[in-house]
Amino acid sequence: MPHEQHSKQVTPYQPKAGEDYMSPKQLEHFRRILEGMKIEMGQDIDRAVHTMQDEATVFADPNDRASQESDMTLELRNRDRERKLIKKIDEIIGKIDAGEYGYCDGCGIEIGLKRLEARPTATLCIDCKTLDEIREKQMAK
Repeated sequence: MPHEQHSKQVTPYQPKAGEDYMSPKQLEHFRRILEGMKIEMGQDIDRAVHTMQDEATVFADPNDRASQESDMTLELRNRDRERKLIKKIDEIIGKIDAGEYGYCDGCGIEIGLKRLEARPTATLCIDCKTLDEIREKQMAK
């Protein structure tokens, strides 16, 4: 995923001794990560649109046409996923602005710096996320 690539380029935050969780410096650190992800994905989407426009060729061979349509469908699905992630990033930046970032939507405890470094868009602590995934598996059966 693109956001994971970006977060690896940023040096992980090292809290100072006695520093409060989600201090202004920590919030600014995660804001920079999220805004960088958003810019990166926006550029990827723009590149993909231009590439698809440039490659929009009418093939006489039905197999070539089918292959091109399949490639474009996959590309559009990926771009839609990124568009949804950009929307989520905007929501997360709103949580930073509201002073609600870094706390679990499920139980209210701290999500943790390490988890947020790995997935800056996380809204659940590891325990609530695990329970959520177990419920999803049970519903799928």
